[in-house]
Amino acid sequence: MAKLTKKQKEALAKVDRSKLYSVEEASALVKEITNVKFDASVDLAVRLGVDPRKANQMVRGVVTLPHGTGKDVKVLALVTPDKEEEAKAAGADYVGLDEYLQKIKDGWTDVDVIITMPSVMGKLGPLGRILGPRGLMPNPKTGTVTMDVAKAVKEVKAGKIDFKVDKTGIVHAAIGKASFSPEQIAGNANELISTLIKLKPTAAKGTYIKSIYISSTMSPSVPVDPKAV
Repeated sequence: MAKLTKKQKEALAKVDRSKLYSVEEASALVKEITNVKFDASVDLAVRLGVDPRKANQMVRGVVTLPHGTGKDVKVLALVTPDKEEEAKAAGADYVGLDEYLQKIKDGWTDVDVIITMPSVMGKLGPLGRILGPRGLMPNPKTGTVTMDVAKAVKEVKAGKIDFKVDKTGIVHAAIGKASFSPEQIAGNANELISTLIKLKPTAAKGTYIKSIYISSTMSPSVPVDPKAV
C-alpha cells in the first residue's frame, strides 16, 4: 500500500468517519481538504438501491447544474450544411459532418460531447465501437440527438451533464471545481441528487439512496447523510 503524504494524513484527519455530513457541510469540507496545486474536480458518488442489470431499474438522465461544471466542454456538432451556422453561433467548437466522421474513423476523439441530428445518426452507427466506450455516442435520451442543435449546444456549454448508473449501482458525476464556493458545490450536488430521486424506478424496492460521497481529485471522500437529502 502506498504511503500517505503529510498533507494526505492531515486531510484524512479532518474527516470524521463516524459522522454523516449534510451536503452543505461536505461541500465546505471537501474544499478544505483539497490541497493539490491545480483546480481539482469535485465529484459526487451516489449508491442506489437498484439492480442495473434489469432494464426496469436502469437510472439514466440529464441535469443542468445551476453553477456549471467549471470545465470548458469541447462540443462537436455533426450537422448538415444548413445547420452549420446555427451550431457555430451557439458556441460549438467543431462543426461539420463528413470530414469529422473521417477523423473519428481515423481515431480522433478529442471532444467531450457530440451533438447531432436524427438524419445523421445512420452515419454514426459504424463508429459505435470508437464512440461507445468513450461515452461519446449521441443519444436522444440525453438530448444530444435533436433538430434544435443550437439549444443543445448552449445547454451543454452552460453545464448540462448526462449520468448513468454503473453496473455496481453507483452514479458518478463531476459537479464542479475546488475553486467553486461551498454554496456552488452544494447547489450542484443538490440538483443532481434531487434529479436522481425524481428518476427512482417503480421497480426499485427498499432504500433507494444508499450512500452519498463528495470528493475531489486525490482528496479523501466525505460521507453525506442520505436521510438529509
